[in-house]
Amino acid sequence: MPYSFILTATIPASPEEIYEAWLDSVGHSEMTGGEATMSDQVGAEVSAWDGYISGRNLELVPGERIVQSWRTSEFGDEHDDSIITLVLQSLGDGSTLLTLEHSNVPDEQRSYEEEGWQSNYFEPMAAYFTERKQKSERAAPKKAAAKSEPKAKRVAPVKRAAPKAKTSPRKKKGKTRRKIAAAPKRAKKRVKSRAPKSGRGKRR
Repeated sequence: MPYSFILTATIPASPEEIYEAWLDSVGHSEMTGGEATMSDQVGAEVSAWDGYISGRNLELVPGERIVQSWRTSEFGDEHDDSIITLVLQSLGDGSTLLTLEHSNVPDEQRSYEEEGWQSNYFEPMAAYFTERKQKSERAAPKKAAAKSEPKAKRVAPVKRAAPKAKTSPRKKKGKTRRKIAAAPKRAKKRVKSRAPKSGRGKRR
């Protein structure tokens, strides 16, 4: 006969961080160590731990509540889906009280209550968020140091005038005097001087 149980765990992360990681395929995979396919849409099919777990989103309240149907590869055809309900409550110090109710679990599969959830989810989740927080804290001083360093003043680039084409020097305005080549001087014809006529008359 199916039975139900409730477990609690304190996770070093905010309710929003847990909610987002649980419903994200990459986040869920990194958080647990097993490949997962998740969604933040009601009615979407989900899977975890390399397909060992399969189910569907039944109810989602961002940062507060996640309800999913779950069944493992060990469930028989005679078994209905089990239901998991995660309630996330902030403890005010950056951590969250996670309350898990797992209902309609086949009676012969009590390992989930005894150690399954603890070793496969709560412990890996605590380690995952602790490591992520430490990385964030180590990165914070570097960012602060980078901000405190005086920024070099940016010198405005000097605008250079576009290169102008060289122009030939302008000629002074005014009347231009044209030099006219003188016509070649014609050689003067030498006139043969005629012998002066003698006063002698014509021959008779």
